Amino acid sequence: MNTKRIIQGLLGGLAGGLVFGMMMGMMGMLPMIGKMVGQPSAVVGFIVHMVNSVVIGVVFSLVFGRMVCQFKAGFGFGMVYGVIWWLLGPLTLMPLMMGMGFGANWNLNAATNMLPSLVGHLMYGVILGAVYVVLDRRAAANIKAGTV
Repeated sequence: MNTKRIIQGLLGGLAGGLVFGMMMGMMGMLPMIGKMVGQPSAVVGFIVHMVNSVVIGVVFSLVFGRMVCQFKAGFGFGMVYGVIWWLLGPLTLMPLMMGMGFGANWNLNAATNMLPSLVGHLMYGVILGAVYVVLDRRAAANIKAGTV
């Protein structure tokens, strides 16, 4: 396990989560996120969202870390990862956690209603990938310069 990659994923997840969290706050979605843990408040929703964002960022670093060293790869893998989490999150896990059952949002109408969430997940993924690449390049430059 590479600690540097994990930290890069953590920070990328934090950056992407902050942007996506602000978007969700403006759209009034944070209380729904809090409801997943039984507390339908924006503050609790934001905390849950940020914890998820950091964990998901670390998983990104473990799954894609070795493949992400250029911005194109960071954006590409980040977008794919965002779509994956849109499918897993609001379409699958969130309904399960809210007692709606498996597959409750696996229909065209529900997916269409969640298109703003898809945009947010794509933004999250792109920011995650970009921050990951910037931090990876900075670490590589420091190693090359002998400052680490």
